[in-house]
Amino acid sequence: MDKLHEIKELISQIEKHNKNYYVYDAPTISDSEYDKLYYRLVDLEQETGIVLPYSPTQRVGDTVLEGFSKKQHEVNLYSLNKVRDFSDLQKWISDMKRLADNTDFAVEYKFDGLQIVLEYENGYYKSATTRGNGVIGEEVTKQVQTIRSVPMTIPFKGRLLVQGEGMMSLPNLEEYNKTASEKLKNARNAVAGAIRNLDPRETAKRKLDYYCYSILLCEGKEFETQKQMHEFLKENGFQTGKYFKICEDFEAVKKCIEEVDKVKSKLDILIDGMVLKINKVAPRTDIGWTNKFPKWAMAYKFEAQEVSTMLNDVLWQVGRSGRVTPIALLEPVELGGATISRATLNNIEDIERKNVFISSRVFLRRSNEVIPEVMGLAEKLPNSKEILPPETCPSCGERLTKKGPLLFCTNHYGCKEQIVDRITHYASRNAMNIEGFSEKTVSLVYDKLNVRAISDIYDLTYQQFLELESFKEKKSNNIFTSIEKSKDTELARFLFALGIGEVGIKTAKDLAKNFEELENIQNATREELASIRDIGEVVADKIYTFFKNEDNIKELNNLFKKGVKIRKTQIKTSNNSIFTEKTVVLTGTLNNFSRKEAEEIIESLGGKTAGSVSKKTDFVLAGENAGSKLDKAKELGVKILSEEEFKIIINQNK
Repeated sequence: MDKLHEIKELISQIEKHNKNYYVYDAPTISDSEYDKLYYRLVDLEQETGIVLPYSPTQRVGDTVLEGFSKKQHEVNLYSLNKVRDFSDLQKWISDMKRLADNTDFAVEYKFDGLQIVLEYENGYYKSATTRGNGVIGEEVTKQVQTIRSVPMTIPFKGRLLVQGEGMMSLPNLEEYNKTASEKLKNARNAVAGAIRNLDPRETAKRKLDYYCYSILLCEGKEFETQKQMHEFLKENGFQTGKYFKICEDFEAVKKCIEEVDKVKSKLDILIDGMVLKINKVAPRTDIGWTNKFPKWAMAYKFEAQEVSTMLNDVLWQVGRSGRVTPIALLEPVELGGATISRATLNNIEDIERKNVFISSRVFLRRSNEVIPEVMGLAEKLPNSKEILPPETCPSCGERLTKKGPLLFCTNHYGCKEQIVDRITHYASRNAMNIEGFSEKTVSLVYDKLNVRAISDIYDLTYQQFLELESFKEKKSNNIFTSIEKSKDTELARFLFALGIGEVGIKTAKDLAKNFEELENIQNATREELASIRDIGEVVADKIYTFFKNEDNIKELNNLFKKGVKIRKTQIKTSNNSIFTEKTVVLTGTLNNFSRKEAEEIIESLGGKTAGSVSKKTDFVLAGENAGSKLDKAKELGVKILSEEEFKIIINQNK
């Protein structure tokens, strides 16, 4: 046999046995037989000098990387909305059945590891990227290549992006700790540390796994259901976990969750809940996403672990909006694999309801495994003291204002903590992306360089940074260069950077897309702002009020005087059409287009879409079962288009 042919044959056999072992949990050869194949391949590669890039021998990298490079995700990654009780879950299921034509539901494990996206091209593994902030992650291609349950080759030859979880099994964690000089605390931290290790050989030592649960992009192939996606993943050699069921209704879902809840402690991997997705794919676009999570998916979280510890004191923390929040300072305690020394107390009423005191023992829980929360009193001690809210701002001394259970400092432009928090937000990655301008640095330039407003950062010089403690030439140059670079920015980034109440990155993008220029947003009425899809009256009022505030107007003018330029949001359009410069509202169900497709077509023809009907609406595109929006359009005399008329307009503009 030709040696190259034998190499390819061995690779094929090894990948087949990996698939049998990890995907089907049905190995057909012993470990020693597997090793014999593997080391025959190693010998042949050494003998011939031929090492194919997808060879399983390449799973253990021998190059220590200098650092991680950032990579923007082609498809944004969302978190999952969460519920903890069955009544909330039942309501969500009822809503989904109504919105998705009586859909059934896919139910699977909620893995507790590190989220990773894999990319394949022409049937070969190409790259791996951590979730990061959902928009930009770290490239960890070499590290993930060491995971044996990640296939190096797959049958599917189109371009493929899949999403899954890097995991360390509990038996592997136990085995690793037997010989480790520094023992790992838990499997969750173990996988994060392994993937973020610059030496892939160290990653390989932890014998990680990868469980795949989502297809982000599949070139030339469409799926009708989550079940089809799951089967496609298994057919292509991805490990998907040992639990996947389709449930028709709430009772079936509840039974699945209770079934897993009873045995979760016996599993060899960490899970912290169950994930539900509507099985049908088509309705997902219409149901949509918030700026944080898809509305068509839900995580049911198992009851969080609880511990008790001492509440030593309360710190009153001032945020960029002026809200003053109580933070519990705790006797450090291990909880869910992390050492917790601070936790939220939310507000005054929350403190009173939980009946907790300074110098008392309290119950602590990691809410959704992320934000530690004081749950209530465990034991009141003889020296326990009542928690009294401050009358003046702990940062600037201004008298506080009470709004319901919340406290606010109204000294927005003279309170250090507010100013530092606002500038830190302005400089953050999803905003103006000023590298190195952390909260610590902002606090330093506030104290040493008299920075009192966002616009003041554009007065800072390289020499001033150089004179700061611990700032050398490279660090000073990097920050100064990044500040200068931030002057040329996109509208969405700038809007998010301003820190307008309730305006997250998604809302900022929606505003930019609909108004194109800042001036248009500044001049918009409350009604025009509220007419944008997913922007209600409350958010619209906050945006409107922000741009009418004299201090905000003054700060905006200062930013522009100092060189900040906002690129106009470009919307690709064809030549003039009936939709050019017009606002269209969609209602009802279209037979030949998803809502997203229809919106993209309207925008490509020069129009823009809105979520509600007003006097500013030019057209309403009405599908089947159109409701109140259609009635309002008739009442206001707005032109109504049928789906057939919409198709004629499209054909006329081809």
